Amino acid sequence: MGKIKKKGESGAATNYISRNMAIKKLQISLAQFRRLCIIKGIYPREPRNKKKVNKGSTAPKTFYYKKDIQFLLHEPVLHKLREIRSHQRKINRAIGKKEWAVAKLLESQRPEYRLDHIIKERYPSFNLAVRDLDDALSMLALFATLPMHSGVIKPSTIKNCARLVTEFQHYVMIAGRLKKVFVSIKGIYYQADIGGSDVTWIVPHAFSQDTPRDVDFRIMATFLDLYETLVGFTNYKLYTDLNLVYPPKMKNETLDSGLAGFVVETVEGKGFLDGIKESETSDATSAPTRKARKEVEKRVKNLASTIGKFSNASGEQEDVGEDADEDDEDKDIPSAIVEPTDASEMVPSLKDAAKISTTRTASNSHKLFHSCVFFLSREVPRNSLEFVIKSFGGKVGWPETSGAGAAVAESDPTITHQIVDRSMAPGETRHDTRDYVQPQWIYDCINAGKLVKTKGYHIGENLPAHLSPFGGGKEGYVPSEAALSAISASKGVTEEDEEEEDAEKDAVEANVMETDAVEDEEEDDVEDDDEEEDENKGPLDSDDEEQVYQAELEAEAAGLSFTEYMQKKDAEEKGASKKKVVSTDAAGKKRKISAAEAEAAEEKELAKMLMNKKERRLYGQIEFGRKKKEEEAKKLLDRRVAHQKTEAKKAKETKKAEAATPAKTPAAAKSSAAATPAKSPVAAKSPATAKSPAASKSPAAATPKAAKAASAKSTPASSKRARKE
Repeated sequence: MGKIKKKGESGAATNYISRNMAIKKLQISLAQFRRLCIIKGIYPREPRNKKKVNKGSTAPKTFYYKKDIQFLLHEPVLHKLREIRSHQRKINRAIGKKEWAVAKLLESQRPEYRLDHIIKERYPSFNLAVRDLDDALSMLALFATLPMHSGVIKPSTIKNCARLVTEFQHYVMIAGRLKKVFVSIKGIYYQADIGGSDVTWIVPHAFSQDTPRDVDFRIMATFLDLYETLVGFTNYKLYTDLNLVYPPKMKNETLDSGLAGFVVETVEGKGFLDGIKESETSDATSAPTRKARKEVEKRVKNLASTIGKFSNASGEQEDVGEDADEDDEDKDIPSAIVEPTDASEMVPSLKDAAKISTTRTASNSHKLFHSCVFFLSREVPRNSLEFVIKSFGGKVGWPETSGAGAAVAESDPTITHQIVDRSMAPGETRHDTRDYVQPQWIYDCINAGKLVKTKGYHIGENLPAHLSPFGGGKEGYVPSEAALSAISASKGVTEEDEEEEDAEKDAVEANVMETDAVEDEEEDDVEDDDEEEDENKGPLDSDDEEQVYQAELEAEAAGLSFTEYMQKKDAEEKGASKKKVVSTDAAGKKRKISAAEAEAAEEKELAKMLMNKKERRLYGQIEFGRKKKEEEAKKLLDRRVAHQKTEAKKAKETKKAEAATPAKTPAAAKSSAAATPAKSPVAAKSPATAKSPAASKSPAAATPKAAKAASAKSTPASSKRARKE
């Protein structure tokens, strides 16, 4: 007789363990268990058959893999958590006995756990750590904006978060890694290229934040501990790859000076940026001696003669096979006359030249503001604009009230752009050598990859749409501005062609305005075509005897007369043709579909019939998501069309009002009175002049242009239609 199996001792039930059983096994509290699971990356699991795992019970329970809990038994952090719990009991006992000195001493000796080994376990390679930087940087930037004395998070933790985020942004700035920027309601999105991986994070706007009460900050603090260690390790690796000292030194202990407060030093103790400047100036100022010049000229002459010899030899051997040329390719390269002793004496090859050109083109994109000097007014976000401008090679300054470390004073004559966000006060001086633009111009230049025109970005002007650079534009709503910019980028449009872009933009807007009318006309055309097809469709051709004979047999089998059968068949064909020819799109408009589209739809339905239940459900979810996106895109498009219609209506009304009430001057009134001819009897009896009040009231109505306009207004609708046709 075999061994009797008991319920819950074999099968899937042995692979899972409930949360209460795990807490008892680890001998820790629920809060410490949550903290340990977050740090180690262990999450609850949902078994396939919950009833079998739960020993026949259907009560809601949280399950974990048994192997994961077994793995936690050997975790060093677990032992530290037990030490912290026992140490807290000692502190509570000392407070209960009113031994304040002992309690204070124990508080200073509280044990702490480190997460260095966990970072190594979860991220074996540096690329894996970079891929997880998105959430880490966003959370650190969020906690850096919280008030210091809120009582929820320690002030030291908030300072550390601000320091880590500023250090990462400082690396992005000096390495030129920033790619995209987008300003939204939630905050400012940045994207940088770190080791070939795109890192996107969001920084909240610099407003006073309130700590919400419905957020569990204990769980958030656990994630924060993990992310602080991760970003610290990542910053260290990024700085050491550039041979820089980490953590970077600061001019003052506070972070008020922002990115300008850091001192960039190499490991050898020399300034990173100063070393670059010194090398550039030394190359420019160091003049070669007379002896060195002669040696260089002699070497160039010898090199030219050897190249000429090899070219003559290769010209004589033109008939040699391609394989022989490939084998002797290395021999044709002239060897150095004197062995090079320095990198400056090396003769660059074609591959080196190609590498230099590619690096130059890549670095040119991060020298967008190289020739610009900016001054930030006190009302604009200084930290964001300083980070963005310096990342693209610009020079920036700000008033002393905004913080220390400005590189440019307000009275500096070299300033080319001043970033303002309000109208100029009466007492403020306006410099003619500067361009006063709003902050959006900086972000639009970065996303466009070039210095866009400042027209439309000045104070008092309506700003253009600030488009997100992160949307691919493949699905959903695509704004007309984004479509035009994509077309111009694909065609390689330069600044001279921007006027043509404006004309194209006006044409696109006009087309959008006329979409409703065109769709109505298409619906009418579909209905007219259906009516014409119904009229043209007649009975069977009497010459085709086989068809007539077949129809008679079918009528006899159906028990109907031939005429009744033909009438019934015509009605069925009409209904089928209406279903096949007319279709409705996502916008709810009728449109005609071709035979190929109808065939494709039929094949699609057949393919759906061949799917199993799981595939059909998955396909339905995909279709539901696609339709939802199309509906959202349609709503946005309708809103844009309605907005453009109202704007066009307002512009038309203002234009009419300006035309109806022109500015009257005494000279213009005298000249118009002198130029008015005597009224003819035909003009007196004309209904157009009698009925138009504008023509009788305005002094400019007697001019030929005004007469033309009045005649155009009085033209009946029928003549307009005739002209259109």
